[in-house]
Amino acid sequence: MVHKDGAVLLRPIQEEDLPRLWELAYKEENPEWKKWDAPYFEHKALLFQEYIETHQVVDRDDYWAIVVEGIVVGTVGYYWEHKPSNWLEMGITIYDPAYWSGGDGTRALKMWIRYLFTTMPLVRVGFTTWSGNERMIKAGEKLGMTMEARLRKCRLYNGVYYDSIRMGLLREEWEMRNED
Repeated sequence: MVHKDGAVLLRPIQEEDLPRLWELAYKEENPEWKKWDAPYFEHKALLFQEYIETHQVVDRDDYWAIVVEGIVVGTVGYYWEHKPSNWLEMGITIYDPAYWSGGDGTRALKMWIRYLFTTMPLVRVGFTTWSGNERMIKAGEKLGMTMEARLRKCRLYNGVYYDSIRMGLLREEWEMRNED
C-alpha cells in the first residue's frame, strides 16, 4: 500500500531502506533531528548490525517510510495508548534537515491521518510533542488539530523547562475539513 501527495510518498518500510534509515537515525550519537524530536530522552548511536537486531521495522502496519522524490527522509508511526477504546497516538520524524520547513512533513502527516481514519474505527488521532518543537505544533494546527493538553514545565532540556503538548483531531473534525 502506498500513499502519495505531490513528491511525498508514504509506504511500508522495505529491507532496502534499512541502511538509509540507520544512517539517518542511529549512525550518529547526536544527530540534528534529535534536537527537535524529544531531545530530553536519551539517544545513542548504534552499529548497523545492532540496529537490524533491535529495530524490526520492515513491512509493519504501524511504522512507515516517508519518501520524497525517491529518497527516504523520515518515518511516520502510531502506537496504542489504549486499544480497547481505540485511543491511538501517532508520530512523525523527518530526519534529514534538508527536508524541514518545506511542507513535506505536513503532507506526510496529512496522508498518515487519512490512512489511520480510513483503515481503523478511530474516533480521534493525536500526538504529543514539546513546546520547543514549534514546527510540529504548527503542522498540527495546519491540519486542524486542537491543543488538548499543555503540561507546564515538565520537559527539561539544556537546563530549561518546556511544556509537554498534546494535540488531537476528532474524526468528525477531519471529515468536515477534508470533504473531497
